[in-house]
Amino acid sequence: MDISYCSDKYQYTMGKSFYDAGMKEKRAIFNLFYRQAPDKNNWAVVSGVSEALEMVGALGNKPPQYFEKFIPGDDYIEFREFLSKMKFTGNIYAMREGEIAFPTQPIITIEGKIIEAQVLETPLLCIMNHQMAVATKASRVTRSTKKPVSEFGSRRAHGPWAATYGAKAAIIGGCASSSNVLTSVKFGVPCSGTMAHSYISSFGCSIEGEYRAFKQYIQSHKGEPLILLVDTYDTLNCGIHNAIRAYKECGIGNSYPEGFGIRLDSGDLAYLSRQCREILDKAGLQNCKIFATNALDEYLITELERQGAVIDSYGVGDAIATSKHNPCFGNVYKLVEIDGEPVLKKSEDKIKLINPGFQVTYRIIQNGKFKADITCLRGDAMSRKIEACDNIHIRSEFDETRNKSFAAGSYQWKMLQIPMIKNGVQIYKDIPLLDKRAYYLANLDSLNETEKRIINPHYYKVDISDDLYDMKMGLVNNLIKEIKAFSQKMRGEHTK
Repeated sequence: MDISYCSDKYQYTMGKSFYDAGMKEKRAIFNLFYRQAPDKNNWAVVSGVSEALEMVGALGNKPPQYFEKFIPGDDYIEFREFLSKMKFTGNIYAMREGEIAFPTQPIITIEGKIIEAQVLETPLLCIMNHQMAVATKASRVTRSTKKPVSEFGSRRAHGPWAATYGAKAAIIGGCASSSNVLTSVKFGVPCSGTMAHSYISSFGCSIEGEYRAFKQYIQSHKGEPLILLVDTYDTLNCGIHNAIRAYKECGIGNSYPEGFGIRLDSGDLAYLSRQCREILDKAGLQNCKIFATNALDEYLITELERQGAVIDSYGVGDAIATSKHNPCFGNVYKLVEIDGEPVLKKSEDKIKLINPGFQVTYRIIQNGKFKADITCLRGDAMSRKIEACDNIHIRSEFDETRNKSFAAGSYQWKMLQIPMIKNGVQIYKDIPLLDKRAYYLANLDSLNETEKRIINPHYYKVDISDDLYDMKMGLVNNLIKEIKAFSQKMRGEHTK
């Protein structure tokens, strides 16, 4: 599939106008960022950057005839020829996958010729919005418990690509494994899976058939982790007892090194798990684990644990795979500079007022904990102070009573947007998926516990530098003056 050209036509109609206007060499800077985090949280998990870089690298691999299919006609002949040879030759700065990102911070910054940068908008947003929705939801689900969570929502995902890369994003967001075999093969991560109810009933719709199904499964998979699905007919009156019988007759007990257990997929999971645990323990199978599934999400898991459910691990499907409560992530892609001149989008909605200019975000760290983020113009006064570990003072852009000072030498910092592509060549060396998960977990551990709450979290300090604020307000004030003068002129014209 030609991911680089999974785009909207208006990227190319705009490109044609840039081309005709002699603007194709103009240097543009675009930022990809989001304005609000899902579920009334104030942060999200970055995923999708690897696929974004791969997409950028594949740009410009089509003959002119390909473009004729969607921009036909003689007027486009020269432009189609240009597109067929157009590779991305600029620079890309991005957050690492597994980074924790806050609203308005540039997740990806594209610096390049305007047509090259413009046509990347839709495929970039397509990749990043999907994966960040899933990774952020996976983060919420895995934060609702200290038990392992497996992702197995492929059958509910919006297509094979979404299933494969959604599972990848879920691993970054904290899931221990996925049921998706393609994700496992492609990224070298654990693949989990046991049996369906159809497997049980295929041995005959009877209690004895359930037992035979369990015994055959154990014999087929001895030497592997074993999980038996016990709710096909009746969990407490036959399923759990057939599982115990099959395990014992096949020589599976507490010393089985690969691990063994049962799965609950329906009913009152809190009650059933407690009853099953009691039955298993009485049977001498104290090491038999209980795995729970059935339309779970972070709220249901939290409630199960509040009710004292005795569950060792969870499986979560569509809630993660489709980011069910917030299926549409809000990344946007905005021009912030053209040929060295800052630009912005002003809107009636205050939240849509963007930060202009070539930006970079610094994360302030004390005693291993994240304390604040400051987005600056590259090389501005605040960025120089931070890199020198000098005294800094930050205050909220929208509430001056919320402020904090950091004394010289009392903090460390890290730059969130790092070079990924330089002059069209990828310089960032990708890392294994499980290392990205480990990076996310380390970042998560660096937040305050109150900032990780599922409901009503404490808000982390996020600020912009004075230079960036002054630039933004200068542009806004100039626009307001121009709009006022233009409006007065138009009213005068209309009264003539």
